[in-house]
Amino acid sequence: MNIVILAAGMGKRMQSSLPKVLHPLAGKPLLSHVVDTARSLKPTSLCVVYGHGGEVVPQQLAADDLAFAKQEPQLGTGHAVMQAAAHLKDGVPTLVLYGDVPLTSAASLQRLIDSAGNDKLAILTVELDDPTGYGRIVRNGGEIVKIVEQKDASEAERAIREVNSGILVAPTAHLKRWLTTLSNDNAQGEYYLTDIVARAVAEGVPVKSAQPAAVWETLGVNSKVQLAELERIHQRNVANALLERGVTLADPARIDVRGSLTCGRDVTIDVNCVFEGTVEVEEGASIGANCVIRNAKIGRGAQIKPFCHIEEASVGAASQIGPYARLRPGTELGDDVHIGNFVEVKNSQIAAHSKANHLAYVGDATVGARVNIGAGTITCNYDGANKFRTVIEDDVFIGSDSQLVAPVRVGKGATLGAGTTLTKDAPEGKLTVSRAKQMAIEGWQRPVKQKK
Repeated sequence: MNIVILAAGMGKRMQSSLPKVLHPLAGKPLLSHVVDTARSLKPTSLCVVYGHGGEVVPQQLAADDLAFAKQEPQLGTGHAVMQAAAHLKDGVPTLVLYGDVPLTSAASLQRLIDSAGNDKLAILTVELDDPTGYGRIVRNGGEIVKIVEQKDASEAERAIREVNSGILVAPTAHLKRWLTTLSNDNAQGEYYLTDIVARAVAEGVPVKSAQPAAVWETLGVNSKVQLAELERIHQRNVANALLERGVTLADPARIDVRGSLTCGRDVTIDVNCVFEGTVEVEEGASIGANCVIRNAKIGRGAQIKPFCHIEEASVGAASQIGPYARLRPGTELGDDVHIGNFVEVKNSQIAAHSKANHLAYVGDATVGARVNIGAGTITCNYDGANKFRTVIEDDVFIGSDSQLVAPVRVGKGATLGAGTTLTKDAPEGKLTVSRAKQMAIEGWQRPVKQKK
């Protein structure tokens, strides 16, 4: 089939210079949600009709399987579909979607497609307690005969609760012909796509309907208020899916997944956690409150304590991270690694059973197994122009407040005394100390504040 996604609207009520369909929901543009759903239906052709915002929309969503058609000026939904006509193959039906209606499921669309077959017009309809603003589905003897927009509806028609979602499937050859007959003689002065229903009825083409699994599947975004409402709906759906898979959520209303979150059984997630990109949390791991985790893997049984930031990093099984730890891109932690409060790790590999429990910075380092990195220790990896690497071999003990000036190597089993500034390799198995000699100054007195 063909799929057309209408995405040309300005969205004045968004109060933003960003095109409406590019506003993010769950971390990606509204339009991207619709495109991803459309792709899951494996269409023959997929065309996005854009307009407001100029070339920003095609630039941001450019892909080999997407065609773009520009609508300028924007003269209504019927006019928008006309712009895509050159991309529509006559031998298959055409599905029309909307770039600001992000939560329609593929299952609901498939029901609609099945209702239409190859020779019928099918409309996704829904019943609303308050249908104000929506086009009403007018039936005669149960059969759909037309759709009437709010501004053009009579009092009796406005009382109808079944409304048009705007999403429809039509035989393409018929659709192209019907579009050429549309008129803008209406209250809005626009070419309504919905007017094709009357054309279908006049020609004896059956008009069918299908309903989504939930009303929210048909809700669009016209304001920041509506965007926030759909965000909460989406996040609650994600939370419910996690709960069904055996994840424990301290509060399903306080989790944000802005991408893909895969969890094993018996994972526990506390409140106010944000997951971005692709995140995998293995069985038995726990995530403390107020963590932000992006493009990361958390190993089996690991404990991520509150207020941690983890980005493009992997955490080994049974490791303990935080609280208040930061794992930056390129961090790879082995099993049973301890990274404590106010410790930052960047582009470093730390092998099993090593620990940095307090106030440390480990950057551009290769750290062996069973290493202890004392409080206040830093790797000095940057000279203002270039990055250099530090190598710390197995079973090393680094005393507090040490500075390792890269490039430098600490040999296996070595010990660095507290306060050491290491500028040369530390030999294997030996104590290395670098500090000023301690002295007591006889006769010295602390200054006393002078009276004015």
